[in-house]
Amino acid sequence: MPKTTTLTMDQLLNATQLEALKAGDVVEGTITSIKKHEIWVDLGARGIGVVLRREIGYGQKLEEGQKVTVSVIDPELDEGHALLSMRRAVKDRGWEELERIFAEQEIVEVMPYDTNRGGLLVELEGIRGFLPVSQLAVGHYPRVNGADKDEILQKLNALTNIPLKVRILDVSRKENKLIFSEKEAVKDEMAARFANLKPGDVVDGVITGVIDFGAFVNVDGIEGLIHISEISWERVDNPRNYVKIGDKVKAKIIAIDKDRLSLSLKQMTEDPWLSEVKSFKKGDVVEGKITRITPFGAFVQLSPSVEALVHVSEMSDDESVDPEKLFQLNEKKQFTVLDIDTDNRKIALSLKKSKQRKAKAAKESK
Repeated sequence: MPKTTTLTMDQLLNATQLEALKAGDVVEGTITSIKKHEIWVDLGARGIGVVLRREIGYGQKLEEGQKVTVSVIDPELDEGHALLSMRRAVKDRGWEELERIFAEQEIVEVMPYDTNRGGLLVELEGIRGFLPVSQLAVGHYPRVNGADKDEILQKLNALTNIPLKVRILDVSRKENKLIFSEKEAVKDEMAARFANLKPGDVVDGVITGVIDFGAFVNVDGIEGLIHISEISWERVDNPRNYVKIGDKVKAKIIAIDKDRLSLSLKQMTEDPWLSEVKSFKKGDVVEGKITRITPFGAFVQLSPSVEALVHVSEMSDDESVDPEKLFQLNEKKQFTVLDIDTDNRKIALSLKKSKQRKAKAAKESK
């Protein structure tokens, strides 16, 4: 232990005016000695204190004469000096600053240092916190097939050591809890962008995820969804056959729902159904391929873009007919066009009328 310095009269007078050190105080001092397992700090009129190695913290470069901020663990040991902590001082000051940032809803920049499958690990003001996946902005949200956890982790790893703008979502020193949100940090900016968009607008975007029911699109930081029914005028069974992650697309806004855009790719081109349906008229006998079989009827492909329905009532005079026993997928049959509803893009077919025609023609040929 270094020799105790003799206090001047001014220091003695100041000491009588200063409150006595107590546990939890955060004070400033000057490093007077650096040893292998401890650092000695001059606290001026309040005496001297020691910081043990475990309370120094990691990665700090210290030298004699340097001013440091310390937290008081024990104001007076048996030897007469105080037991101090630099690590706790950083945390104490850190919590105070975090509480201020949270109260003022300030946007700050952080750099994630690690990840887990639930999100990003972040440190701010010496306090470790968490940024959940659900609180990532659209541009960073990991859209993956089937919620594959390993793929999610891989995408999150790509965000480490990259600066992100965030707001503090929740902070509690008592619970040692610190939660961040990137979504909240860009909320106001997103609201301003939404205000400039309306249904019918054509926007540029990048495909960020392809799933069974459609594709997600990043439109300048705003999330959009192209439903499977809006990908192509053709029947789409698998969206992955039409778009892939990273594709740049132009799409039309068909609806704005809260914080998401509903988009359409197919409406960027003319509906081929309208031109192809002109080749059919009521009463025609047409050939089509069975594409779907349901309890109420079967869907029939008449041309690349035109699909029609033969209702169960138009399959046979037998009211108990089972469509699944009557048809097979991809089977081709002849039907009679009963009705064409251009406004609703519907065509009704009849199988039994075609059978009746065939029977009548066969009878007349005899």
